[in-house]
Amino acid sequence: MPACEAEESERVSRYVVGLEETDRTRVALVGGKGAHLGELLSVKGIRVPAGFCVTTEAFRRMAAEAPSLPARLDALSKVEPDDRDAIGTISTDVRQRIERTAIPDDVADAITRRLAELGDDVAYAVRSSATAEDLPSASFAGQQDTYLNAVGPAAILQHVSRCWASLFTERAVTYRLRGGIDHRNVSMAVVIQQMVPSDGAGVLFTADPVTCNRTVSSVEASFGLGEALVSGRVTPDVYKVRGGEVVERTISAKRLAIQAAPTGGTHEHAIALERRQQPALTDTQVVELARLGGRIEAHFGCPQDIEWCLAGGEFFVVQSRPITTLFPIPPAGDDTNRVYVSVGHQQMMTDPMKPLGLSIWQLTTPRPMSIAGGRLFVDVTQILAAPASRATLLELFGKGDPLLRDALETVIERGDFLPSPPEGFGAAPAAPLPAAAPAESIEPDPARVTELIAETQASLARLRHDIRGRSGPELFEFILADLQELRRLLFDPRSHRTFMSAMDAAWWLNEQLEDWLGEKNAADKLSQSVPNNVTSEMGLALLDVADVIRPHPQVVEFLEQVGDDDGFLDELAALEGGAAARNAIEAYLERYGMRCTGEVDITRPRWSERPSTLMPLILGNVRSFEPGAGRRRFEHGRKEAAEKERELLERLRALPDGERKAGEAKRRIDLVRTFMGYREYPKYGMISRYFIYKQALLREAERLVGAGVLREKQDIFYLTFEELHDVARANQVDYQLIDEREQAFRSYAALTPPRVLTSDGECLMGSHRRGDLPPDALVGLPASAGIVEGRARVVLDLADADLEAGDILVTAYTDPSWTPAFVAASGLVTEVGGLMTHGSVIAREYGLPAIVGVDNATRRIRDGQRIRLHATEGYVEILDSGPR
Repeated sequence: MPACEAEESERVSRYVVGLEETDRTRVALVGGKGAHLGELLSVKGIRVPAGFCVTTEAFRRMAAEAPSLPARLDALSKVEPDDRDAIGTISTDVRQRIERTAIPDDVADAITRRLAELGDDVAYAVRSSATAEDLPSASFAGQQDTYLNAVGPAAILQHVSRCWASLFTERAVTYRLRGGIDHRNVSMAVVIQQMVPSDGAGVLFTADPVTCNRTVSSVEASFGLGEALVSGRVTPDVYKVRGGEVVERTISAKRLAIQAAPTGGTHEHAIALERRQQPALTDTQVVELARLGGRIEAHFGCPQDIEWCLAGGEFFVVQSRPITTLFPIPPAGDDTNRVYVSVGHQQMMTDPMKPLGLSIWQLTTPRPMSIAGGRLFVDVTQILAAPASRATLLELFGKGDPLLRDALETVIERGDFLPSPPEGFGAAPAAPLPAAAPAESIEPDPARVTELIAETQASLARLRHDIRGRSGPELFEFILADLQELRRLLFDPRSHRTFMSAMDAAWWLNEQLEDWLGEKNAADKLSQSVPNNVTSEMGLALLDVADVIRPHPQVVEFLEQVGDDDGFLDELAALEGGAAARNAIEAYLERYGMRCTGEVDITRPRWSERPSTLMPLILGNVRSFEPGAGRRRFEHGRKEAAEKERELLERLRALPDGERKAGEAKRRIDLVRTFMGYREYPKYGMISRYFIYKQALLREAERLVGAGVLREKQDIFYLTFEELHDVARANQVDYQLIDEREQAFRSYAALTPPRVLTSDGECLMGSHRRGDLPPDALVGLPASAGIVEGRARVVLDLADADLEAGDILVTAYTDPSWTPAFVAASGLVTEVGGLMTHGSVIAREYGLPAIVGVDNATRRIRDGQRIRLHATEGYVEILDSGPR
């Protein structure tokens, strides 16, 4: 070959590559879509329409000639993900610059040459293929452009420019900003494929995208091109396939199809009335399609989202990408069916945790746990398989979280999923699953609580003293030893019996007083303002902080401007009343500053580290309450509880055998009043200990940064405790591992964890099986009795909890850190929770009507709507449509 021809051939190959020349290793050159299509050609029995890719080299060649493009991308990379105005303005400018830039002659020539080889008079689909799309950790489905039935080189070149520009749609830009993907490191290739004259098209998911069950394939199908389905203009037929059989089908009325127009482009075509209800596929075709999907999944090694079309009775695959929305399955050493229960739903922390947080929690608990999607799960398979232990487990979960019980019963009802239990197995579950009520009877002696609290405080004081000055491997060995002391305190049988006696007494009161007196949820009012509840005291103490700040307008005005500046405490002293305000805030942080949202994850920022988080709550208290509100509120609750006790005992004495019944009730009431407050203390002790560990580990991280081992202190959050110990020993770290963990953590944040997860990947949330409520009611679990009406405030971040008195707080979950927000609220609705989770306990103590476990409450209730909580019955009524 002459030198000039060889040079020309090399230039063409830089800019265009045939699909048969690509595979999954060439994402950087042909993008995710192009790489997957090339890889599909190697899967036996899979038909892929002929075509080629315009490479990322061609994109960069064009970008080099686009005016001021690098500067605009720099600006775009500095925009916050929520700044929609800036994203819209800059991304529009970037797209216009790209579309106005002529395709360089050498690139255009390479494209037209390849078109001539395939056939100039053939219609093509022109599809974007970005280097950051269709990856296992992120799917950019629908974020860039596709153009169908493009005819002729001129039209195809125009669509190539449009595909390049679509890399910077507002949606794609926002997605990358949220995922931490740099716009400057992303390129766009373009796939050009011959059009297939399809009779039908659709999507195949090789795992059920709704339930996440990996043993079920889901097929969506409609007539004509797939654009009608993808764009949402047609409701498709839906088929479920399991074990080579169609197990479920829904045939929809398909009113239109999109078809290729003779002159290029597409047009809508009305489906004849008599054909609309006909299936787009036969069952045989559906099963064949699922079989092909199984081959593709096996080849790529993970469940796939596959776009297909049917032409002349044959299936063609036009796209395949990983399904990124499936909740991961915990790793197991065998193929045994398994059932896992979410730890996060018990701890009221369903967000993902970073590796250091996960490992510290695993070192804290005595029960083995599995990790999936950044969350912890307990394997309850054997407990559930044995009838005796199953009954105990269901009874315990039923008392605390009926949705969890319902999810487990769904698995049991299948009959063929659970394995046979080992011979002789059937013991009751061990901690951290809910434990049975204590067998021995204890007296309601307040001194018992005083001693337990004093023991924890003395242990914390020793830890603070002994951990000083330790660093390197010695620090990690010290913490490992101290974790045994934490476990001793946390699982001390004497401590456990103390709060369990109160919980058991509350369950007894609710059951017996409803039976004897028809009084529902009697323990709710009896639990108000119990002593020694460190979490409820925390909320009331913030009212006292507001009392110090309220008389000083300058301080109030200053705090309103704080935003997320956590250095504001140093500036307070210069203001009139500022020194007193600072002292009050610092005293509060000294006692409660180790707390934060999601506090079981040691990596989450604590209030002491980010005091600005408390400002909306403090300022809300300043506006909404009069001085002394904290003391008055506690005293009001105490009097209401005492009056309720007097009334109930009086009614019981009037019954047959009333003195005995009143005596039994009085003993349980005393147990609730004496010990229920201590229910919150063991976790407070654990979180206090975690914060001491964290401060020491961050000092160690600072040493490692100074030694050039780590880039920044926060790198330690993406290593397990054991891995960090190794780093301290070896003074070296795997940065690639840290970066991969950080990217995975971001992807986990988009996943919704289930209450129950099976080894098939099926995600079960449970449901409230009630038919006695209004048709539009949002059903939940009554956690604190009462009826209240007010404005719904939907709050997803505690830092945004700017409530006014009388508002009803609606949120995903509430751990102890949310307690200060309860004091202004008149009611509480959460998506997660049980009768004895922290939010429910504190709501009862505050006399706050509360309903927990309301599925998708933060999406079904709009901020500002007027709602009514029927908290005794367990449902929410929406009274108006709210603001638009």
